[in-house]
Amino acid sequence: MNICFDNIRIVSPLQSIDIRGYLWIEDGIIRHAGAEAPETTRATTHIQADDLTAAPGFFDMHVHLREPGQSYKETIESGTAAAANGGFTGVVCMPNTEPAVDSIQVVEFIHKRAAGLLTDVHVCATITKGRRGSDLAAIETLLNAGAVMFSDDGGCVESAEMMRRAFDYVSTFDALLTQHCEEHSMTKNFAMHEGTVSAELGLKGYPSVAEDIIVARDILLAEYCGNRRYHAAHLSSAGTIRLLRDAKVRGQRVTGEVAPHHFVLTHDAVRGYNTNAKMNPPLRTQADVDAMIQALADNVIDVIATDHAPHALHEKNVEFDAAPNGIVGLETAVGLTLTHLYHTKVLSIQSLVEKMSVNPRHILGLPQPMIENGSSANITILNLDKEWTVNTDRFLTKSKNSPFGATELKGVPVYAINNGKMIACTL
Repeated sequence: MNICFDNIRIVSPLQSIDIRGYLWIEDGIIRHAGAEAPETTRATTHIQADDLTAAPGFFDMHVHLREPGQSYKETIESGTAAAANGGFTGVVCMPNTEPAVDSIQVVEFIHKRAAGLLTDVHVCATITKGRRGSDLAAIETLLNAGAVMFSDDGGCVESAEMMRRAFDYVSTFDALLTQHCEEHSMTKNFAMHEGTVSAELGLKGYPSVAEDIIVARDILLAEYCGNRRYHAAHLSSAGTIRLLRDAKVRGQRVTGEVAPHHFVLTHDAVRGYNTNAKMNPPLRTQADVDAMIQALADNVIDVIATDHAPHALHEKNVEFDAAPNGIVGLETAVGLTLTHLYHTKVLSIQSLVEKMSVNPRHILGLPQPMIENGSSANITILNLDKEWTVNTDRFLTKSKNSPFGATELKGVPVYAINNGKMIACTL
């Protein structure tokens, strides 16, 4: 790799950089990043980049790679290929695999499978053994093995006492606990959000208060146990936003994320019994969508993450009640975010980069990519204004369960660069 992007916009909020200039990368190292043209070598390929923007590599802290155990849905190789195609140079894979990520052996298996790929793979391990909620996992051991956070994602830690024990246990090494926020006694056999559309369609509903109850409980427990670190995953309810906002005002160390489908779609997308609009938490009302957007603008929500959840065609092509929850998201997230947040002036490009690159790494305590001479190139390159239509046939994920097929978007990832590798995104 020996490439120079000429007249590219370079945006790096941590470095207070927003300039137009030159970005020269050779052998995976940034040789020059600045307003002045560099003296490149004869072998350098120059790309005229008037319409391109370079940012620190995007990072998705909530991805289901399905391996081990469900490789017919996705593998680490196919999932990271989809991530790079979507502009992500780093991801965190969630622990609801088979077996669950509750042992050093599974952590090491994932790290080994991910070695040498363009997209870095970090691991979220379980809070409880087997995600069963009855006994704490060996959290400190898993942390030392490289896990960056802990969750029983795919389900909630139902017991308040167990969650309290987890907060107390991590107090000596300040590990990050994250939660799938769902009060399961209120959501058993749910199919979608509880509201007017579920009533019309005759489907069992999931009331938004079932999310709020767990967020409230966990915020109280985190405070009671000494202001422990806590991250609320895939928020969907206006009620959770109020709780998160209040906790931050009080100085609690709480953070939250939202997936693009929860700030773009409402439960109306389920009409026609569209199983690609079935997910957990479910799509909610326009008031909830508006709350997500406002919380992003106010920095109450810290991170945009995809909750990429691939399922095979035969699993989704069934009756709505029987279909599994989840959609793929790695290859539409950047386009949806640029279309619905940047081009609507909800977020500046600097704020967008913070939520998709800087903040997730900061929350996880990971090194931040710098766009400066001598640094390893870990960069996402975007075309902020290119109009395109989502075609799931161009996805590199093994599964195609997206509600956004044929959606027209504005803004797209163009290149992903990391670990001495560069790919051209093919969306």
